[in-house]
Amino acid sequence: MGLDAMELEHNGTPTCRDSLAPATALTATVEQPHIRQGTPAFRRAVVALFMAGFATFGVLYCVQALLPGFSHHFGVSAANSALALSVSTGVLAVAMLGAGILSDRVGRRPVMVASLLVSSLLTLATAMVDDWNTLLVLRALLGVSLSGVPAVAMTWLVEEMDSRALGLAMGLYIGGNAVGGMSGRLIAGVVADHGGWRAGIGAVGVIALLATFALWTQLPASRHFRARHAEPARLPARFGGVFGDAALPWLFACGFLLLGVFVTVYNYLGYHLMAPPYDLSQTVVGLIFIVYLVGSFSSAWMGQLANCLGRGPVLALSFTLMVGGVLLLMLPWLWAMALGIAVVTFGFFGGHSVASSWVGVRAGAMRAEASALYLLSYYLGSSLLGALGGVFYTRWGWIGVCSYVLVLTLLGMGAAWWAWRHLQVTSDVQVAVGR
Repeated sequence: MGLDAMELEHNGTPTCRDSLAPATALTATVEQPHIRQGTPAFRRAVVALFMAGFATFGVLYCVQALLPGFSHHFGVSAANSALALSVSTGVLAVAMLGAGILSDRVGRRPVMVASLLVSSLLTLATAMVDDWNTLLVLRALLGVSLSGVPAVAMTWLVEEMDSRALGLAMGLYIGGNAVGGMSGRLIAGVVADHGGWRAGIGAVGVIALLATFALWTQLPASRHFRARHAEPARLPARFGGVFGDAALPWLFACGFLLLGVFVTVYNYLGYHLMAPPYDLSQTVVGLIFIVYLVGSFSSAWMGQLANCLGRGPVLALSFTLMVGGVLLLMLPWLWAMALGIAVVTFGFFGGHSVASSWVGVRAGAMRAEASALYLLSYYLGSSLLGALGGVFYTRWGWIGVCSYVLVLTLLGMGAAWWAWRHLQVTSDVQVAVGR
């Protein structure tokens, strides 16, 4: 799907995203300006969505630091304990399709605020249960409620941001995801080491409530949203039309592999480091998640780099970095594993930033459907590949996990390089128009 200097909004009217010069008085009165970088609206928007991403990934991934504690408290295996995360991401993947359709009808902002509020309350409820099956049910419900933020946030950014501000804004939103994922794991792990896993989850739930307030009060109202009423009979055609683009299916595959590798590594790293010969405490293992900070930098920096070099080369580079990080994780020294997890994290967030923004701009008028399918693939990777990683850990230990994710990362690198080489002309056109 080629792009020129003009884009089609939902109503089919061509508008120029990069030039707001008043060619006619009619254009100035009909078309609202998109949010430009450096304006107060830009700052409010990125703060609000940074906090939304922070809370979303904090409550989603806080249990990852607690998986060894769940095994001890509930008497479940590492693979079963990982279901506390996999069931949430699996349900989230499917629920996002409905959340995106709902936002098409009622608006992006109301869906995101309601989603984050309900998710915060469910997180607090999870801290109060004492039955493994009940905990899994609540985590599944969390996947449903949480779907409204990741399914809608990227669409909101593509709709409302000026094209020259989109790369940075998307990078900062994903940076919030990175900081939230780090903080959720870190806070839950450190608090759990002193007050138990219930206190760890409860602390993250309270923080999510505060982030909900920030999203509600700071996110600007939508100016370019056009309500669309879903027609069930047309949904297969709407989503099927996305696959007419040559690049999008490969980007969906990249998202599937990116998060699958990333979640698998973090799921079982704690088990490895808390066992002999390392015998690290829950607090020390939790501190390892500080390397998420490199993801906050990576998502914004590589998003900007993609604007200069093209999305294809930078996406391929991201997978290449992850391969190097996994190889370091296979070494027995703590310094090598610390460096390896940092490199994997850097590559993952950079790759996700590039792939997700590429999906949005290639899809054009189908951006909501394309974003939903990308995120469906993305979170299914977490759920399916992350759960399968438990089988490798149970049978072959940490080396088994690293070998498994190395194969997945090489597959992702191959998909990214294929997309780059065969779609390079289209990528160059997108860069030329500032997308």
